[in-house]
Amino acid sequence: MSETGWHVWVELSGDIIVARLRGDLTESHIADVQAKVLVLLGETERRRVLYDALEMDPPSIEMTVAQQQMSEQLHRKGVRVAILVPNTRIAYLARIAFGQGDHRVFYNDLAAAVTWLTQDTAH
Repeated sequence: MSETGWHVWVELSGDIIVARLRGDLTESHIADVQAKVLVLLGETERRRVLYDALEMDPPSIEMTVAQQQMSEQLHRKGVRVAILVPNTRIAYLARIAFGQGDHRVFYNDLAAAVTWLTQDTAH
């Protein structure tokens, strides 16, 4: 928790790991989220993650690159990632941050993000 309140929150909701990001985040916040997501991935064997960035301030390019490096861990584990964003600026940065692997960006549409995450991906 920061001096002004919670910035990040990670929990399991059904079959989906949900990471909520709020406000002006630091690289430390992003690393904390990543660590918590990885713990839940290991403990639960779930492979679906929803990043809720609806209340997140736009990150710097440096933070975007840091997230990109951390995202590689998720891609190696075969994790499906949905990123919920409020605007095109954060969507663009999210695409850079999660550029590899099975991910999709959703604009203000939680229902569509959850539906996509829970679809059967077997062909």
